Amino acid sequence: MTYDFQFLADFYQNSLLQDVIPFWEKYSLDREQGGYFTCLDREGKVYDTDKFIWLQNRQVWLFSTLYNQLEKRQNWLDIATHGADFLAKHGRDANGNWYFSLDRAGNPLTQPYNIFSDCFAAMAFSQYALASGNDESKAIALQAYNNVLRRKDNPKGQYSKVYPGTRSLKSLAVPMILANLTLEMDWLLSPETLETVLAQTVKEVMTDFLDAKRGLMFESVQPDGSHLDCFDGRLINPGHGIEAMWFIMDIANRSNDQQTINQAVDVVLNILNFAWDHEYGGLYYFMDAEGHPPQQLEWDQKLWWVHLESLVALAMGYRLTGRIECWEWYQRLHDYSWSKFADPEYGEWFGYLNRRGEVLLNLKGGKWKGCFHVPRALLLCWKNFELLAKTS
Repeated sequence: MTYDFQFLADFYQNSLLQDVIPFWEKYSLDREQGGYFTCLDREGKVYDTDKFIWLQNRQVWLFSTLYNQLEKRQNWLDIATHGADFLAKHGRDANGNWYFSLDRAGNPLTQPYNIFSDCFAAMAFSQYALASGNDESKAIALQAYNNVLRRKDNPKGQYSKVYPGTRSLKSLAVPMILANLTLEMDWLLSPETLETVLAQTVKEVMTDFLDAKRGLMFESVQPDGSHLDCFDGRLINPGHGIEAMWFIMDIANRSNDQQTINQAVDVVLNILNFAWDHEYGGLYYFMDAEGHPPQQLEWDQKLWWVHLESLVALAMGYRLTGRIECWEWYQRLHDYSWSKFADPEYGEWFGYLNRRGEVLLNLKGGKWKGCFHVPRALLLCWKNFELLAKTS
């Protein structure tokens, strides 16, 4: 099936505002103890009440972003405030480090072992401060951002299980999320900090983690960017690589750096060709660069966020370059994703499919899936196709 840009802009707008956002508005708010429920089954019923800091902050970010970018709806700001108040009270330890998880009442369950809790706190409170004008939220955002900068070279710190000095590997996840986070916080950062961090992260992603010969993005490399022949050193995470590339396009577009935009599109197309399941369709979750058996037993599952980030990268790549390969791949991914993940009966998207594309887990949210990848991708695809419709 072929699509026109205005149809797609309207389709994504309606999917976001009439389907996905109402699902989270209706089912996710914990009106008794604050914050959000994210463990929701297909019908929106809560099956676990623990609160995971990544997902709590991501939902604050999402509703703040809707308020800031689409419409000043009081309900959206109220939902963001509902989460921000809970997190400001319960989310951090005495040193300002963000926990990984809390119980329903806000008591800590898991230590602040992961830098990404701080990343998403900085994103959330930056957008929330912009929406609310709250000075305390600005301070929380900046403290979390400074935590990320402080910990980026040793993300897990005292909680790391790695024995020092034997196998030094750095992860793509750190510079890619720092690049996006820094762009998200541009209104709060000094111009010098903004430009310095963006330049450093783009260079690291496109130099150290990109294998120029294969055109693939590796998940872990040695500090000098060289490969290590082991499970971690050969790991390709297609979704991460593709998501990182639309972050890079977004940054490069600020300075009309068409060379970097095209380089990022090249990588997206290479990853898609490498990771597409030619038998059943869809993108693999994990792959080994040399074709060896991956250590992750879930390697051949089809995940919601991998396909959504690919839709964003292809829509953005086509808008910025006009390359026909982006449009052809977009239509293939669109047909697969919307026929497999979307749930027209109960709303939102399923998260986890088996290799054949059958629903593996009957959930709409859990420990890792919340109110983030689906609505963010719908918003970004809507806006990209809206721009394409105006210029075509």
